[in-house]
Amino acid sequence: MNKNHDLFERSLESIPGGVNSPVRAFNSVGGKPIFFKKGDGSRLWDENGKEYIDYINSWGPMILGHANQEVIRAVQEVSKNSLSFGAPTAGELQMAELLVKLVPSIEQVRLVSSGTEATMSAIRVARGFTRRDKIVKFEGCYHGHADALLVKAGSGALTFGQPSSAGVPKDVAKHTHTLPFNDIEALEKCFKDIGGEIACVIIEPIVGNMNLILPDINFLRTLRSLCTKNEAILIFDEVMTGFRVALGGAQELYKVTPDMTTLGKIIGGGLPMGAFGGKRKIMEQLAPLGPVYQAGTLSGNPVAVAAGLKTLELLQKPNFYDDLSLITKRLVDGITKSAKLKGVSFCARSIGGMFGMYFRDNPPNSFDEIMNSDREKFNKFFHSMLDQGFYFGPSAFEAGFVSIAHSKEDIDRTVEASINAFNQL
Repeated sequence: MNKNHDLFERSLESIPGGVNSPVRAFNSVGGKPIFFKKGDGSRLWDENGKEYIDYINSWGPMILGHANQEVIRAVQEVSKNSLSFGAPTAGELQMAELLVKLVPSIEQVRLVSSGTEATMSAIRVARGFTRRDKIVKFEGCYHGHADALLVKAGSGALTFGQPSSAGVPKDVAKHTHTLPFNDIEALEKCFKDIGGEIACVIIEPIVGNMNLILPDINFLRTLRSLCTKNEAILIFDEVMTGFRVALGGAQELYKVTPDMTTLGKIIGGGLPMGAFGGKRKIMEQLAPLGPVYQAGTLSGNPVAVAAGLKTLELLQKPNFYDDLSLITKRLVDGITKSAKLKGVSFCARSIGGMFGMYFRDNPPNSFDEIMNSDREKFNKFFHSMLDQGFYFGPSAFEAGFVSIAHSKEDIDRTVEASINAFNQL
């Protein structure tokens, strides 16, 4: 009896595709998804009782590992007083003050319930502030499932965008322009042609949604300069990278400060929470002060805030990010060495607690390059590692995540298992 498979078959009857988020369906790699029932530290257990070392970590939030006892206690304590008020609390003020302190670009911030809500709201504020309609995004960057962001490039970089999902009106998509990531020439041409019409540019400063792609620093600096010159709002989507690559996010690492920042994942400590913030003069466009409306019943939920506050407190311990970076680098260096030993075309890299694995000779720097990796080999590698008890993202186009709970022993076991996986390619 396989409880995972039985649960999935049941799920197909009541949940579209059997899952509540598409990548969980294993469509990219084949097979059936795993149903989990327990996590502790670096490990997960599925419904069959099988143990895994986890390299997804809920797609980033579990930077402390699963079921961190200090976070659990914080949640239990605040839950005694009610799960929700729909009214201001001291905790949400404390969270806002902490985000203002830690994130370079944020002077004021508003809490929401998801990363999608954060990016959607930030774009609305940017449009309200600039009184412009056009937005610019980049190939391979994912900013949630709001209509204006589910847009692919047209036949040319500056043609009207085309919906990449059914249900997205063409009249909405036409205001979104999509450019290639890390392409300075395309960026400069875009601003030359329509710079005065652009409300905002939204970007993952470090991309995690087409696997891990690092930015060319000159690309980010050019982007910052062009937005300033054309009075367009620069939005860094740090839902994934915020508190994952550094305490102040990617903007701290690269010393490029956007006008607005969106956050999620880690700031909820594993519970649903997001945030968007930026310069005071921009954020004051929000109701009740300004004309841009945004609201949410569960915004600043006290339980999510408690989990997030305790998580952010623990991230500020001395050498936290140095230790996290070292353990993540140990993983990618070890797996790369295993691939080389077996003569497999493979490379990997990491930054902070994020990593990318690519079945190609050199790390990719763009959407086109990641598309040229060997997905069939990745799929075989994924299933071999899964069978051995190591849980990686079920797609060649997703970044991986390490937690501070991962030990050197965990990493060394993973590297040893990777030799077996490469043997099967």
